[in-house]
Amino acid sequence: MAGRAAEYTEWRIRKTLLMSPSEVALVSRIRVLWLIKGLGPGGAEQLLVSSARVADHDRFDYRAAYVRPDKDQLVPRLTACGVPATLLGGGRQGRLWWPWRLRRLMREVDIVHAHSPLLAGVARLAARTIPVRERPVTVSTEHNVWGNFSLPTRLLNATTAGLDRRRWAVSLEVRRSMWRRRQQGSAVLVHGIVQGDDHPPAGTRGRVRRELGIPQDAVVAITVANLRREKDYPNLLHAAQIALLEEPSLVVLAVGQGPLEDEVRELHESLGLGDRVMLMGYRTDVADLLAASDLFVLASAHEGLPVSIMEAMTAGLPVVATAVGGVPEAVVTGKTGILLPPHDPEALARALVTVARDRPLRDEMAEAGRERSTVFDIRSAVEVQQRAYAELVRS
Repeated sequence: MAGRAAEYTEWRIRKTLLMSPSEVALVSRIRVLWLIKGLGPGGAEQLLVSSARVADHDRFDYRAAYVRPDKDQLVPRLTACGVPATLLGGGRQGRLWWPWRLRRLMREVDIVHAHSPLLAGVARLAARTIPVRERPVTVSTEHNVWGNFSLPTRLLNATTAGLDRRRWAVSLEVRRSMWRRRQQGSAVLVHGIVQGDDHPPAGTRGRVRRELGIPQDAVVAITVANLRREKDYPNLLHAAQIALLEEPSLVVLAVGQGPLEDEVRELHESLGLGDRVMLMGYRTDVADLLAASDLFVLASAHEGLPVSIMEAMTAGLPVVATAVGGVPEAVVTGKTGILLPPHDPEALARALVTVARDRPLRDEMAEAGRERSTVFDIRSAVEVQQRAYAELVRS
């Protein structure tokens, strides 16, 4: 590694002697590749966009790569933040040859930061096939508990994780879920959202409710979760059926898309939920929908540390959620929300009704949530990562 660093430094000195000051600045930037499975509207993907917004682009040359051609909704937002995104897995041949495309791209950067366990394993092995003087350093972030991964992915990730120079987990629970040997050397790094963003203008609440046909005096519970197995929509829909019978003023908004859409819609219809539970699909106006709501609900079976909960608390919504993954690290039960065991729709329904009927409780939890949400600042995590990038390149 020392030999590679010396050669790299000598190369940069030779280059800079022939360059203008602006060209020198570009060459001296540390080149970082963010590697992720897709760039759809998921939590880890949103974190990359937030990171791109606050990153130091003068010192670091960021780029991203992904393999899911059907998950590209956030590519324009990432590009607008100065981070170009490369699709590795497009087309039938791309599904087979993306590891070779990744290897070629890895030879052009100094750091590869993986945000997907499968891609992390492939990147670590690919790095070992690159000559030492061209080999990038690999680091990774674990965004979900290991029990949520398929067995092959878990094995690949676990057996290759020791090749990373840095590993981060987004919550204590994610770190605890790792193999005991891999917990060592894995640091908990709480991510977050961009603090200080402008809130929706006055009147947003009424406007959104009118557009959706929701009465102004209704109590609106919102969930933002993709239609995937770990989000446990059956738990939410069964709880909603019970809660709606007890509290006529309650309306539920469900924002998200995913592979279980047909299954979720079929269950929604069979339970007779109608317009009281609105399946809204993918939305770009989540901030406005949060402003139109009174509480946030999350019925997941597995989680890392949900970005949606951070956004809800920042928006001043009390949280009713299952106590899974890093959720208990974010929500203080009885103060900023109510936590419940997973797979218990009756308990979830009771909590929804309790919060829906108690306006003073909602106001109290909302204020406490706003105060607590300030700890979820993406700038802190990005600064830690950028210091690590610089140290690893220098070493």
